[in-house]
Amino acid sequence: MHELRAGTLTIPGEGVSLPPLYYGTVDATALWIVLLHEAWQWGIPEDEVEALLPNLEAALAWMRDYGDADGDGFLEYSDTSGHGLANQGWKDSGDSIQWRDGQLAEGPIALCEVQAYAYQAAIGGAELLEHFGRPGSGEWRTWAATLKDRFAAEFWVSSADGDYPAVALDVHKQRVDTVTSNIGHLLGTGLLTDDQSALVARRLASPELNSGYGLRTMSTESAGYWPLSYHGGSVRAHDTAIAIQGLGRAGFPAEAASLIDGLLAAASGFDYRMPELHAGYTATSESVPVPYPAACRPQAWAAAAAVAVLGTTLGIRTREDSLTLAPIGSVGAVSVDGIRHGSRRFTVTTDAGGRVIPDTQSGDPHRP
Repeated sequence: MHELRAGTLTIPGEGVSLPPLYYGTVDATALWIVLLHEAWQWGIPEDEVEALLPNLEAALAWMRDYGDADGDGFLEYSDTSGHGLANQGWKDSGDSIQWRDGQLAEGPIALCEVQAYAYQAAIGGAELLEHFGRPGSGEWRTWAATLKDRFAAEFWVSSADGDYPAVALDVHKQRVDTVTSNIGHLLGTGLLTDDQSALVARRLASPELNSGYGLRTMSTESAGYWPLSYHGGSVRAHDTAIAIQGLGRAGFPAEAASLIDGLLAAASGFDYRMPELHAGYTATSESVPVPYPAACRPQAWAAAAAVAVLGTTLGIRTREDSLTLAPIGSVGAVSVDGIRHGSRRFTVTTDAGGRVIPDTQSGDPHRP
């Protein structure tokens, strides 16, 4: 589902009428698969995972048979009801997917990050199927490889200051050329090559996206950019945290640390009660972050960004039987208690250089 409310939501003047339980979302299915795979890697009991394998198989099949409505190999969305949301990714406002000149893109829309979620879901799903002795793992690895090749061929925009992925393909399969924070969601999923990841990392670190208080949702070079736009120039903590996570996984610690510093500066400015979003104005030595007028503060997925950022700071990598650390070492000393992997609990302390300090006091073998 995309949204849950006590009653119907009607937006006057826009022809939008959403039922209390609204399913207008293209990415939730792939993200559920990713979540199941990551929960398994973090040590959720195997019988709980196994009980969900029929749901996993159904979710994988949905990506192939229903998420790809026109058979072009990409997941896309379109409001066929006439009164639902025009955009059904996480940026779900009506003007969130637009060309660099400010014109709105015409759907069906295939978002760049949704293809990354689908790739990651197919690879993770295949690993689960193989582990539990279910058929289909080879099919989904092949499906993912085909998606990766097709994405490389169809989504990249040529630019004098460095190529970058389009935010989406429109109804005519044209590359919607606005530079947006969506590209940060591609990192660490496996969809990009190392060279492509480097291009994305450089773009995320540039002043057009990095505000100094987090990642702008839209580049300052775009005609539709506005610092107080809901999805067209504002900063969202969770969005920035996903990019930070991807940068860490893809091997770009300096770029990740820069965005971490920006979020910490914003958090300090908001007294550590992070709002859903804030303005994309450039941070200066004299400035404070500017709130978005109608944002919840604090807000759940903004608060959850702290967990993702912490995981990147420590460089946590998990497998079903192991947890490893590779701290990025550029955000100062860190001490964390209560990290759980399966039935084990860990305390982790690093010095200012990012080196893990062994716990020699407790005698607890589960406290490295």
